[in-house]
Order: sequence, then C-alpha cells, then structure tokens
Amino acid sequence: MTLENFFQQLKHPNPNVRNQAMWEIAANYDAEVITRLMSILDDEDTNYRRAAVKTLGEIGHETIPPLVQAMLHSENVTVRGSATKAIAQVVICHPDEPLSDEGVAGLKAALQDMNPVVNIAAVMAMGEIGEPVLDILIEALQATDNPALAISLVNAIASIGSSRGMDALRLIIDKEETDSYVKESAISALSRGEMTAGFNR
Repeated sequence: MTLENFFQQLKHPNPNVRNQAMWEIAANYDAEVITRLMSILDDEDTNYRRAAVKTLGEIGHETIPPLVQAMLHSENVTVRGSATKAIAQVVICHPDEPLSDEGVAGLKAALQDMNPVVNIAAVMAMGEIGEPVLDILIEALQATDNPALAISLVNAIASIGSSRGMDALRLIIDKEETDSYVKESAISALSRGEMTAGFNR
C-alpha cells in the first residue's frame, strides 16, 4: 500500500484501521509527511484530525518544533488546540525521552492562551511530563484568576504526587480569596493524593 492509501485510512470509521495506518505512517515518515499531518490539524473531520494528532505523537520529538510554532502562532484555535494535544501525545508515546526546552517553553507560553481548548490541553501535557515541570504548574496556579484553568492545574499537580505539589495545594486551600470551586477541587485532589501516598508507602 502507498503512503496515500494510509493517509486515506486515517479517515476510516474503524479505529483499528486508523491505528494501523497511523503506525505505518509513523514508521515511514519524512519532513513532507510531518508537514502533511500538520495541515490536517484543523480538518472538520474529527476522526481524521485526532488520527493526525496521534500520528504526530507516534512519530515523536522531531515534530515538536513545528507543533510549538502552530500552538503559539496559529490564528486558528483548532490548530492551536490540536498542536497542544499532539505535544501531549509525543510525551505519552515517548516517555523515555524528555521533552526539549523548546517544547517545555512552548507549553508554558500556551498556558497564557485565552482559549480553554489550548490552555487546558497544555496543562494536561505538562501533567504527563510530571516532576520536571512541577514548578511551572505551581507558579501558574498561584498566578491565574481563571477558575477552569486553576482546576485543571490543581488536578495536574495532584496527579504528579509530589510533596511540593501537595504543599502548593494546601496554600491554595488556605488562601481566603481562592475561588470556592478551585478550593473544593484542591481539597479533594489533596485527599486523593494523600491516599495514594499512603498506598505507596
């Protein structure tokens, strides 16, 4: 089968067919393939768009420079959100290879994006990276006045399960001016975190 066939199969309704095509494309990629996948990041077909995101993730760290560019500079919010999710996929698919400084700086900048599709996806990606970006997440939590972003930051910090993260959540809970929903999320995240720490002892 040709590369063209595999790209067509990324639109297939059957997820197994899409996954097979994704692996074939990732195993035989070049710069042109990355460019073509990038061009699908605003496609109206959700399956096709998600398959492109996952394929970019499967290809790995070579996709980070164009993804950071798209995440920070595209005027299309769908492209920015898809690029952010693709960076998360790179982290998930290649856990043994740390994200580049460019990738981390890009995600940090994306936390400032006004659109929740982008800023919450950036938090999720950083939650996957874990401990190396904990300080960025804590700093963002202390600085934001956006409750939806704060709740996703609370959950990402809690999922990392570090004592420094737990201390940061306690500070948020103790602050009088913390939004009530954020406070509730932090309290429940903290008790989950403490339970997990108990199991791990």
